[in-house]
Order: sequence, then structure tokens, then C-alpha cells
Amino acid sequence: MTTDQPTALNLPPVDPLPPETQKYFDICMEKLGMVPNVLRAYAFDINKLNAFTAMYNDMMLADSGLTKLEREMIAVAVSSQNKCFYCLVAHGAAVRQLSGDPALGEALVMNYRVAPITAKQRAMLDFAVQMTVASSTIQESDRQALRDHGFSDRDIWDIASVASFYNMTNRMASAVDMRPNPEYHSLAR
Repeated sequence: MTTDQPTALNLPPVDPLPPETQKYFDICMEKLGMVPNVLRAYAFDINKLNAFTAMYNDMMLADSGLTKLEREMIAVAVSSQNKCFYCLVAHGAAVRQLSGDPALGEALVMNYRVAPITAKQRAMLDFAVQMTVASSTIQESDRQALRDHGFSDRDIWDIASVASFYNMTNRMASAVDMRPNPEYHSLAR
């Protein structure tokens, strides 16, 4: 794979990009200093890119009882279980940025159980990891454990949605050998 390709597949981006997509990519460059490779990977089909970004924006940016940091923590814990290189690098960087704690990002990447997090966050990640490794074992007592830590039923839905989204994206990233932008490696260190 060349450094210009975001995946191992030869799927060139739509050229020229539609004006709305180009504007979105320009905003990424302005705010992030890069266009994340996950967006570049989907740019071969604008409908797929739009579906992906709509789902991402809903899971990660919409109103929720979960903070942006907590949603990123779920992304990292799930990605760690799935050994998704792209998501561990990209979302590990997001955890470092949002928390201001490089050690937290590293701990979550390696083993969330050693991370200095609250009991409530630990319960959230335990549930997300259970979904990842043995979703068929989830029962009412697992949901009740989240309620006992102060999560509402809507929060439980959001935990499950974020964990489900990253289980899907991890598999996609692994299947197409999606590579993280090099810039992620040095962010918030």
C-alpha cells in the first residue's frame, strides 16, 4: 500500500469530490490538520461516506448522557479487544486529547482494567467489552449493574450503540488494512 492510499484496496476517491464533501474535508484540514484516513477510505462512494459520517456523528457527537471522552473510552476498549490498529491509534489519541492525560490513553489501549477511571466508567467499559467478546451472555443483571452505577436506560442504549459501532468499524478497518494517519501517533503526548 502506498502512503497515499488509506487502505490496501485500490478504490480511488470520487474526483472531483462533491462540494459538500470537499467542504467537510477542508474543515477537517482546518481543525485537525489532516483528513482522517477513515474518511478518505470511504470517499470512493459518497453515499457510503455520508452514511458512515452520519452514523459516526450520531454515536460520537450527538446529545447523550455519556461524555465525548466516555464514548472515546468505549471506542478504545472495544478496539483493544479487537486489536484494531487504526482505531487504537486514532481513538487513543482522542482519549489523550480529551482527557489531557497521555497515560490514560495508553492504559486504555493496553488494558482498560489498569486505567485510573471511576467505578462507573469501569462498569461502562466492562459492559462494552462483554458486548465485544460475548454479546450473547448479556442479561438483565448486566444492564442492572449499569443502572446501579447511575446510568439511565438511554445511557445503556448509547453505550451499546457506541460499542456496536466500533465492533463494526474495527472489523472493516482490519479487513481493508486501514492505516491511521501518521499525525495521530504524536497527538497529545
